[in-house]
Amino acid sequence: MKTVVSSVQAKELDQYAIEEMKMPSLVLMERAALAVVDALEKKAETLKCVLVVCGTGNNGADGVAVGRILHLKGYDVNVCCLGEEQRYSPELRQQLEIAKKYCVSLVNNPSWNEYTTIVDAIFGVGLSRNVTGFYLEAIKQINQTFARKVAVDVPSGLCSDSGRILGHAVRADETVTFAFLKKGLCLYPGCEWAGETCVADIGIYERKNETPEAYTHAVEWQDVRCLLPKRAENGNKGSFGKVLFLAGSRQMAGAAYLCASACLRSGAGMVKIHTAQENREILQTLLPEALLSTYAEGQADFQMLKEDLEWCDVVAAGPGLGQGPQECSLLQFLLENCAKPLVLDADALNLFGKNPHWAKKLPKTCVFTPHLMEMSRMTGKTLEEIQREPFHSADEFAKRHQVICVLKDARTVIAVPDGRSWVNLSGNSGMATAGSGDVLTGITAALLAVGEDPAHMAALAVYLHGCAGDVACGRKGDRSMTAQDIIGALPEVFKRGVDKNGEKQSNKGIYIAGRDCAKF
Repeated sequence: MKTVVSSVQAKELDQYAIEEMKMPSLVLMERAALAVVDALEKKAETLKCVLVVCGTGNNGADGVAVGRILHLKGYDVNVCCLGEEQRYSPELRQQLEIAKKYCVSLVNNPSWNEYTTIVDAIFGVGLSRNVTGFYLEAIKQINQTFARKVAVDVPSGLCSDSGRILGHAVRADETVTFAFLKKGLCLYPGCEWAGETCVADIGIYERKNETPEAYTHAVEWQDVRCLLPKRAENGNKGSFGKVLFLAGSRQMAGAAYLCASACLRSGAGMVKIHTAQENREILQTLLPEALLSTYAEGQADFQMLKEDLEWCDVVAAGPGLGQGPQECSLLQFLLENCAKPLVLDADALNLFGKNPHWAKKLPKTCVFTPHLMEMSRMTGKTLEEIQREPFHSADEFAKRHQVICVLKDARTVIAVPDGRSWVNLSGNSGMATAGSGDVLTGITAALLAVGEDPAHMAALAVYLHGCAGDVACGRKGDRSMTAQDIIGALPEVFKRGVDKNGEKQSNKGIYIAGRDCAKF
């Protein structure tokens, strides 16, 4: 898994490498600069005339080192340092002294449009305020050019924790970030402004004996074969999980079909749908593999639901359920009588938001899968608050209710009460389509039925859901794909997941230097 860090963690790990592991800061800078140069030279035809724009801190020092190495390799390069000289960090002063000895060209007022490549080394991970003054003007000038733009660590003007634009930011074509992914490079709009992101190994590593919850992680394709539960050759349909769905009110059979179908395509041995009586015929036609138990309008059959709960290994509730009095009573009965792992989605979340006292009824293993609006209804937070701090919002909810929180967005965040967290890097805009969340519910329920660690299964479900979306996008395009296309792609994704030769990835323009990261 990729390790993803906050700005504070990035600085702490940098200090750990220098103070505890005795790695000199100049050595780290040299390795960082070499990594940037290596990325630049992958498109050497753009290096006819290079400008490196540096700030006053250590990010600027990295930039000066980049300029020096390019100069020594024979490239036409200018280095421009912004800011007052008295504010220069000791490392920047030292790098400038070295650069001057090698006769690197230093300029104060560059002719921005002359350059074919501009390296952005103005601000690093520590920026937390809006960009102003000559820094703002420089960033505007950079963005107005047609040059290739490569950011050092993070694009200047980008919050490395939230991905927010702090007034104005460099719109990079590529970003070379050091040692670990930064949270802001994973979230929108930050990941868009960073362009293609390379994670470069410069000799900074996690502390020894660090606990798993210390950092956020992102699932990678090579993790799938490790996390995906193995199927016993001598198993039967009961061995691979019996999943019950409380889903589909009148005229909402589609939601029940999508989650149940996705569940079967994700390996569940048996699926039963507890649904409105009006849905029986259409569900039997669309999904003959599923078992059905139905209730008539105004006549909830609690005895049948109790028997269904005894039959299953995992329960998922909410898709297309409705929020009327009958559905409310069904869900309350389920919560009062369910000790099995439970996935709550869609209307189940909306009903939970209206009945916060239900929190005391939740089973030991419970996965909430809210999108931003559902999260807002359950917490009372505004959409802006949740979008601004998705990691904090998910973590806070998970710990408060002792549940696994899957906060769905373009970059979904998963948080667990013990402090572990993940961010998902697979998927595409075509997945913003009706029923996509129902598909995720089905995948999650199927994996929970057979997996040992519910948190890992939730993170894996989100990642595989995104991978299936990427396969569907490749087949149909992001404008035309539907939730059923995502389901249709699941067999290919799962087949690759267990195939030793299926080493492909779906991580949306992020790669580890030196590692092949072909996408779906």
